[in-house]
Amino acid sequence: MDFKKATDVLCDGVTHQELAEALGVSLASVRQARLGKDAKAHRAPPAGWERAALKLAEARAKAIQKLIDQLRDVG
Repeated sequence: MDFKKATDVLCDGVTHQELAEALGVSLASVRQARLGKDAKAHRAPPAGWERAALKLAEARAKAIQKLIDQLRDVG
């Protein structure tokens, strides 16, 4: 494990595009759903967003846990 690899995993996040793909909607739909409810362009979140967010969160958690394990083995 080197510094760059560790920090790449640590700093990596889910992009709006990845969320849109997981939901099967456009990037614009994700961005509009994230706007405040008082914004004119606000739209309701896509159906099933909770399940898609859960899957993405679980994938990130696995990546972070793998990093934790690797760093513990080093130190």
